[in-house]
Amino acid sequence: MSGQGPGGGDPWRRGGGRRAAAGPSDAPRPPRREPEPRSATAEAAPAHPARRDEQRVYGFNAVQAVFARRPEAIRKLYLAQARIPQLQPLLKWCVAQRVGYRVVDEADLGRLAGSGHHEGVIADVLRAPVPPLADWLPALGAGRQCLLWLDGVGNPHNLGAILRAAAHFGVAAVLLPEHAPGLSGAAARVAEGGAEAVPLVRLGPPRDSIERLHGAGFRLAATVVRGGDDLFAAALPARLVYVLGAEGEGMDPALAAACDLRLSIPGTGAVESLNVAAATAVLLAAWRGAAAG
Repeated sequence: MSGQGPGGGDPWRRGGGRRAAAGPSDAPRPPRREPEPRSATAEAAPAHPARRDEQRVYGFNAVQAVFARRPEAIRKLYLAQARIPQLQPLLKWCVAQRVGYRVVDEADLGRLAGSGHHEGVIADVLRAPVPPLADWLPALGAGRQCLLWLDGVGNPHNLGAILRAAAHFGVAAVLLPEHAPGLSGAAARVAEGGAEAVPLVRLGPPRDSIERLHGAGFRLAATVVRGGDDLFAAALPARLVYVLGAEGEGMDPALAAACDLRLSIPGTGAVESLNVAAATAVLLAAWRGAAAG
């Protein structure tokens, strides 16, 4: 079910026009909820954003992070009735900026997100730009910096967890190969806001990208299951790129051979290796700890 504005017109609630005197909190009032056929709801609330430059972000922290860092990117908002109190600042902004928002039921939220993990709020937002390495790298500051090069990491939940760890440890960017998929709604949710804190940057051909990174003072470390130097005993460079391989196949052997270092995370051997997202958190903690040592 969905709410409609006065008179049953445009189903999107918008600011502007005449408003009744506000209460003490001056908070926007939720749209009046009226019964309507489910087919009407489906027509008014499409399952996917209509424009290629938009994406659907869901999850409370993910949507709040977009609002905090680039509110102008928000185009539409769907929320559960129970989320209205926690989303008052965002709803006030929607009213002021004439951005449509809509209260919908749990079933529609699940359909709109394509997931049951929507946490009561969904936003259609403009995609954040993904600059090429050649444009982004010259603007990166000097001094100690860490980057992540993801060679074939395609699972959105792993990408989201990597972005969350990257944000926590202060990674400057996550580097994606030329044709790798970008950020999805699922990855943004798992990142818990990290997708807005850490930029994605698009790599060029591997050889060219490595030359550019070397020119900017970075050394590349291939992360391997076995045969590498002990992560905790190695002297980690101040400007470091961790290169992480795909979940199943690992990284391209030619790329691994082109790296300056090979690092492994020591363990008990009870399992073959860590999940790529868990390994990333360990690698970043070691790099962060090296700065304090």
